[in-house]
Amino acid sequence: MDKYNIIKVNASHKYNVMVSNGMLHELGGVMSKLFDRCSIAILTDDIVDALYADTVIKSLEANGFHCIKHTIPNGESSKNMDSVLSFINFMASEQITRSDMVLALGGGVIGDMAGFASAIYLRGIKYIQVPTTLLAAVDSSVGGKTAVDISAGKNLIGAFHQPVLVFCDISTLNTLPANIMRDGFAEVIKYGIILDKELYNNLLKKDSALLEQIISRCIEIKRDVVAADEFDKGERQLLNFGHTIGHSIELLSNFTITHGEAVAKGMVIAAKLGKECGYADVVEPIKNIVEMYGFDTYCPYSATEIYKVALSDKKRDKNNITVVLPESIGKCVLHTISTEELYNLLNRIKL
Repeated sequence: MDKYNIIKVNASHKYNVMVSNGMLHELGGVMSKLFDRCSIAILTDDIVDALYADTVIKSLEANGFHCIKHTIPNGESSKNMDSVLSFINFMASEQITRSDMVLALGGGVIGDMAGFASAIYLRGIKYIQVPTTLLAAVDSSVGGKTAVDISAGKNLIGAFHQPVLVFCDISTLNTLPANIMRDGFAEVIKYGIILDKELYNNLLKKDSALLEQIISRCIEIKRDVVAADEFDKGERQLLNFGHTIGHSIELLSNFTITHGEAVAKGMVIAAKLGKECGYADVVEPIKNIVEMYGFDTYCPYSATEIYKVALSDKKRDKNNITVVLPESIGKCVLHTISTEELYNLLNRIKL
């Protein structure tokens, strides 16, 4: 196991995040030491399927696991209840039982859907995350938040359901298109701004040799936040920095603006909101770093459009909404305001 950086997560059950470089072919051997032999229902998308499914299935079957595979089209448009029900019907037709497992092989969309399907199929079965994008590796694969989108908003149907293992082989990132890799860096930058100035400073170096260290550090931050607040009642909401506005931008664009692009825009807008609320002015440092990683910070929507969608945000409570605002680089705060005040703030700043 010395080939892996093992990060232990303490949530409703304990599990490991195993970070390696070039070890995907050893997944079956690792799982054989941790779990009884069983059937594994793999959910993946058509792009990842062609790249990595054969390696994963060969490794699992060589170690005594029986694999079945369900493939969906790549992209956010697949992250809906129809796709989840299709996967669940597939598992039922293949007689997947409570002693079997689901394996998510792909990015955040696949991880969210596989996690949600495993949370509700047979009232809950075990699942494993094998992230193949930077965004999934540092964020969505860890912590047990699972969800799908509906027309009213992003991630509005979901469940908390922790994986039993996260197996992250960073060599899979080598096949990512540049724009997908960039999307992941929005979440990485987020971690630096909310909780780790040293991470933020390392990101300013843009040193590819630091990638594995940066990924591991982001997972450690996510691990610590989840351990303190698994069910998103307090501190874990810090991880939503840039997301309240970002999710609104995503939805308004009908997902033509990607999650990372939207979060980058959302972080800059959150910094502007923070300045307007009397916190430190960190608009330029945040704008500069997201632009350094290739993001366009222009928001194509009006304050009224953003506000109307934000009203469906999960963090709204009656007439109040909690937004995450930067107090400084490396420290953010939860700031609860009325929805009316949010509307007024959005209209006062330049989006």
